[in-house]
Amino acid sequence: MNDRKQHVIKMAHQLFIDRGFQATSIQDILNFSGISKGTFYNYFSSKNELLIALFKTLYKRLEKDRNELLIGRSPSDIGIFVKQIELQVETNRTNKLITLFEEVLVSNDPDLKQFIKEGQLRMLHWVHRRFMDIFDESKEPYLLDCAIMFMGILHQNLKYYAMVHESTVSIQQVVRYSVERAVKMVNEVAQAGDQLIQPEFLDNWLPDCEKTDQALQQKLCHTILVLKKALNHPEENSRYIELLDFVQDELLHSKNPRKFLIESALFSLKAGQVFFGEKELQKLDQLAASYFT
Repeated sequence: MNDRKQHVIKMAHQLFIDRGFQATSIQDILNFSGISKGTFYNYFSSKNELLIALFKTLYKRLEKDRNELLIGRSPSDIGIFVKQIELQVETNRTNKLITLFEEVLVSNDPDLKQFIKEGQLRMLHWVHRRFMDIFDESKEPYLLDCAIMFMGILHQNLKYYAMVHESTVSIQQVVRYSVERAVKMVNEVAQAGDQLIQPEFLDNWLPDCEKTDQALQQKLCHTILVLKKALNHPEENSRYIELLDFVQDELLHSKNPRKFLIESALFSLKAGQVFFGEKELQKLDQLAASYFT
């Protein structure tokens, strides 16, 4: 995404926070971001499309940050899961996402509502997958039920804790309390052997959801992070950073990664091998190839 388009999204986001999505007009966005109407419509077909672009930008950043927390750590470490959930909650709070979600739900716009619904299902998919990392195989049949209940518990705990404590909300305290309840809940549900929703239904709800192996994603994120750190002067090597970001984004977020573009980006990266070193570039090449086998 080019810098100017990102600037417009950032300015619009600030207006949505200050005034609300419904109360912000396209003209307000034009005035605040300093662009023309033609430029706006070159980037977005509507204000709704801009909002979806904002959500996608925030989700991608959140996913990147969540994955980086796992680098060098075991996926079964429940402490890392706690930190990932804290990151999610803090992202929602800082960016006023809950308020924006609520505005979308009363807007009666079908595209926005569908996007929010898919986002909620993808969050459920992520929690379910992380539960599979954390708990042993004997509990797998019950983990979708438990993931659904955990999300409800977390949401309601945050809501009512905030009503009691107002501006002194402790995200860490609420998240840790909710996760501790979830651990006990998983054990109790598995012991009872009572299943409400079969996990297979999640694939039906999200047929296009990425099924890439979690470990492969972690290796890809770690390798790209190492390659970026090898660039001692990022301002002089912005092209290589853009190429690395493109490879990561295409492999992790595209429904159908474009192999020929990834190969082209890798070829350009190899031209800068003096900056990176051959070993990590070879590892990135092998990881990218794994997505197409």
